[in-house]
Amino acid sequence: MAAAFSDTVTSDAWRAEATAWITAVLARRGVRVLAPPEQPRVRPWSTQLVVATDSGRYWFKATCRSSSFEPALQALLAEVAPDAADAPAAVDADRGWMLTADRGATLRDRREPTGSDWDALLTRSAHLQQELLGHGDALRATGLPDCSPGTVPARFDAVLALLQGVPAGHPARPDQRTLEHLHAARDAVATAAATLAASPLPSSLQHGDLHPGNVFEVDGALRVFDLGDAQWAHPLEVLEVSSAVARDGGADWEPVERAYRRAWDVWCAARGLPPVGAADDAPAWDDLRRAAGVTHAVNRAWTWCGALAEATEAEWADWGEAPGRHLATVLDPVPGPQT
Repeated sequence: MAAAFSDTVTSDAWRAEATAWITAVLARRGVRVLAPPEQPRVRPWSTQLVVATDSGRYWFKATCRSSSFEPALQALLAEVAPDAADAPAAVDADRGWMLTADRGATLRDRREPTGSDWDALLTRSAHLQQELLGHGDALRATGLPDCSPGTVPARFDAVLALLQGVPAGHPARPDQRTLEHLHAARDAVATAAATLAASPLPSSLQHGDLHPGNVFEVDGALRVFDLGDAQWAHPLEVLEVSSAVARDGGADWEPVERAYRRAWDVWCAARGLPPVGAADDAPAWDDLRRAAGVTHAVNRAWTWCGALAEATEAEWADWGEAPGRHLATVLDPVPGPQT
């Protein structure tokens, strides 16, 4: 049986291997490591090392297998949208390793995010999604999961089978009543996927965890990082995590969502299309938001299953309820705010 990710990355052998790689790649850049890297955080899905050098601080990130596409994705984003993502100092795509220069405090750490900050973040997200529409093949070639609407019903079946297959008492197993309701919701999941497929918005990059804590402000531009939850999916799914975080922080979300919607309306107008949700033969905006809530629940549950695939028993006890909790939201998706 393979060792758990967190056991591997806390071993002396792994730390020595990672440190040697970091030292070598920085030396090629003329940068000298000043002290053994520190390891401030270990999770079942990733770990970070902090590297002090004579040219400032660097961050090393290693991911579990399900997120190992992240370094290659970050590098590609920096290439095709350099104002939206920083280029890593080095990547090892085969091992899921990435080294980046320290960019200082995140937007959230710099200040309490304002409504204007949220507007800028979501509007920039829409523009980035639009910029990347022609790069789908290259993005998916990094290993970015294809979670577009047409793939969702089969993913729902797979996640539900996985959760039902774990033993009774396992942290990931939903109760019997929830399992029955989930089986009955299969048609609703298929309908939600079909609703999104009928919208004028094509699939694009869905960050997966977009909020001010995963963004740097660099020379007045917002640059995203922490892409281990990213997917190729319907663009409106990006609103699910963002809206939850914004509302938890007391932000007025409705103007933010209107700004995001306007960005896509401009995109539609440039192509001779009616505003999103306005055509007689297309789903209304609120229908699209509800549908995106359903497909996001499935895709998020699947991401959690991958994140915990290399977890220890103790880590399953801590986070094991997450896949089922997310999947269960297909039973009662929260409607998007009225706009």
